[in-house]
Amino acid sequence: MPVKIRLQRHGKKGKPFFWIVAADSRAKRDGKFLDKIGTYNPNTNPATIDLNLDSAVQWLHNGAQPTDTARAILSYKGALLKHHLDGGVRKGALTQEQADAKLAAWLDEKANKVSSKKEGLSKAQEKAKAEALKAEKAANEKRANAAAEALKAAEASEEVAEEVTEEAVEAVEATTEEAPVVEETPATEESSEEKEA
Repeated sequence: MPVKIRLQRHGKKGKPFFWIVAADSRAKRDGKFLDKIGTYNPNTNPATIDLNLDSAVQWLHNGAQPTDTARAILSYKGALLKHHLDGGVRKGALTQEQADAKLAAWLDEKANKVSSKKEGLSKAQEKAKAEALKAEKAANEKRANAAAEALKAAEASEEVAEEVTEEAVEAVEATTEEAPVVEETPATEESSEEKEA
């Protein structure tokens, strides 16, 4: 039975979550599996990988072939290095203590790289937040200045409108004072005079 170490998809649409499993190569992708080795969550930055190193190495010793993505994950977590070092121990090139020391040094170096990447990402995120806050403050100041200018313009137009209305009222009053008042006789008196004539 050809065994493969591969990813089995779980999660929801658009948010994949994978199990790392050892399964018969003829089984369906999300179907029956022999052993669950770990999990892989690509939704986080950096991706979260939880791997049972000893189980993965045991399957590799038994001849399981990882897929390309599973191989990258196993390499990232050090399972392929441990498999390689165990081969050296079996051949007598290394002692078990030397192999364990090399693996521990490699894992420490890898952990330092991952932590530095996380720090870099958090610094970049903080920098982006600071720039966004700065841009938002500038936009708010610009908006406040525009509102103040609009308010001043509205006040100026109100003053001009008041002056214009005051001038119009004064002009109307002046015209009413200058105009001579003509007294008109009532129309009924004129008609009575016409009758007499």
